[in-house]
Amino acid sequence: MTKKLLLCDCLGSQRVERDAISAATGLNCTKVMTHACGKELPRTADHLAAGDLIIACQQESRLFIDLAEDTDVEMPAFVDLRDRAGWGDDGADATPKMAALAAEALLGAPPERTIDISSAGACLVVGSGEIAIKAATDLAATLAVTLLVPHPEDIEPGGAFDVVCGELRSVTGSLGQFALRIDRFQQTIAGGRGAMSWTDPRDGARSSCDIILDLSGGTPLFPTPEKRDGYFRADPDSQPAVAKAVLEASHMTGTFEKPLYVRLEEPLCAHSRAEQAACSKCLNSCPTGAITSAGEHVAIDPMICAGCGACAALCPSGAISYDAPPVATLFARLNTLASTFRKAGGRDPRLLVHDDFGDEMISLAARYGRGLPSDVIPLSVTALAGFGHAEMLAALATGFADVSVLLAPRSDREVLAQEAALADAIAGAPRVKLIDVSDPDALSDLLYDRTASTSIAEPILPLGTRRQVTRLAAKALQPDEKIVPLPDTVPYGAILVDQDACTLCLSCVSLCPAGALGDNPDKPQLRFQEDACLQCGLCVNICPEDAIALAPQLNLTDAAFTQQVLNEEEPFACIECGSLFGSKSTVQRIIDKLAGKHSMFSNPDTARLIQMCDNCRIQAQYHSENNPFASKERPTVRTTDDYLNKRKDH
Repeated sequence: MTKKLLLCDCLGSQRVERDAISAATGLNCTKVMTHACGKELPRTADHLAAGDLIIACQQESRLFIDLAEDTDVEMPAFVDLRDRAGWGDDGADATPKMAALAAEALLGAPPERTIDISSAGACLVVGSGEIAIKAATDLAATLAVTLLVPHPEDIEPGGAFDVVCGELRSVTGSLGQFALRIDRFQQTIAGGRGAMSWTDPRDGARSSCDIILDLSGGTPLFPTPEKRDGYFRADPDSQPAVAKAVLEASHMTGTFEKPLYVRLEEPLCAHSRAEQAACSKCLNSCPTGAITSAGEHVAIDPMICAGCGACAALCPSGAISYDAPPVATLFARLNTLASTFRKAGGRDPRLLVHDDFGDEMISLAARYGRGLPSDVIPLSVTALAGFGHAEMLAALATGFADVSVLLAPRSDREVLAQEAALADAIAGAPRVKLIDVSDPDALSDLLYDRTASTSIAEPILPLGTRRQVTRLAAKALQPDEKIVPLPDTVPYGAILVDQDACTLCLSCVSLCPAGALGDNPDKPQLRFQEDACLQCGLCVNICPEDAIALAPQLNLTDAAFTQQVLNEEEPFACIECGSLFGSKSTVQRIIDKLAGKHSMFSNPDTARLIQMCDNCRIQAQYHSENNPFASKERPTVRTTDDYLNKRKDH
């Protein structure tokens, strides 16, 4: 059944062109209503009953969901055409943008991968004084509460919760699985009269809990504490903050679904090889500490991961990919928005990327301010930091004139700035802007005052991995360029080899995690395929001669897909059999260092062994006078007759 789009001009406050939207999207659009959530609600109910409905109103979604539940019909989908398109102040026709947003709403997202988290309600309250005691008392009605105080004199006996004394040494884990280590740990001794008795203090006590309420007022127990599930922290001097934290903690019992934000393919990871460090971009960027080193690859704790997406944007090999939703879904959204906008008659659209913070900013700007210009298409994403250079370039190459990223107060500005700079370098012009404002009017003014660029004449279809899409976009944006120079620490480039220093030991070949470096089994050669190089730096770290350097660039020619010879030498021929082995320079270097200078190669005969292949060297050693493998003459084999004759003699 064809999806139907319910249109409403919201009491005549916006212009909605039904036929143009239907022609550009292929949707069966209803007659434009004026008050779908009010006087015309019965008509809305009729459309809901027909099923497969998309309602072009986000503000009253709760009303329409309740209506669907009351009438026992299929739940509708929603797309916001009013705040994001209809309420603009430039007077231009917003139909192309409405069509683009409506077409995007048709795209289905793959099911989300989740993991279950169970919390039994064991809560640790950290703090002292009346505030902590009251919070523990309030939570004791719904949770199993233990109050941790720093000193025994901070608490009096009695109460509906357990009390322990000590200092938190370390805390790991998240909701349902916090692991604690406590120094100076003391417990109360039940019974007796007078002051509360305590056990002797001891260090290194271990315990666990499901929830932590931190009212200590000190340093947070975790990096980016707001992203740690099950950890609630409030300033003890702020009663509203404490009350909010207590309320949130009281609801953290039961089983919860946590999204699995990222996917890790360990064989692709270029973290290290043979205990030599290589790429650590994800480790350096993870704000929650969910990523740790696990030998030759990294490990991601899904319980701690908050889904910021920075690791996926920075991963050079694609070992880490964002999965909520996958990047292919995002590429499809970009292509749908741009192509539908053009199909509806629009030109040179601009993209505004934002998260939940941006949703509220756009809504406020539309209702009380100038709204968005008619050529600015908003794109809401789950993880703003996950919108990296590949996604930015994909947007430009699918037909957007420029890309603006609206930063939220807690956005990872460093990662986004780095990715924007890389996208601009590959695009050949400053086409990506970071908007760091928190005032809706300032956002509108900035977008209205900015002069739009011109989009490319021949847009691409973004298919493949992030690296493949980046290369495809670069060729579309700079069709005449062959080599695009890039800043340092990027995941694209070549390597430079000092041929005078390189001994062709090929240690770099054996450890290259991407297979960009190779050898020739028939000849001493070092080969390199630039398209596969991750610029992880492992070859630089492992080279014993310091003969390798990185050259960040993006090679847009077909030569990037072929193996180029970086260094080669003539092979050395065995002086006995003529078999080729090693290289002339290597053999000569060994001769210079060992012949006549080492006890094992002190005379000419032993020195000749250096110039022999493995087989001839063994043969020469075996037949030499001072053969280290020689043994005494083998004894004569004794037969049965020998034993019988010996018995007769006796």
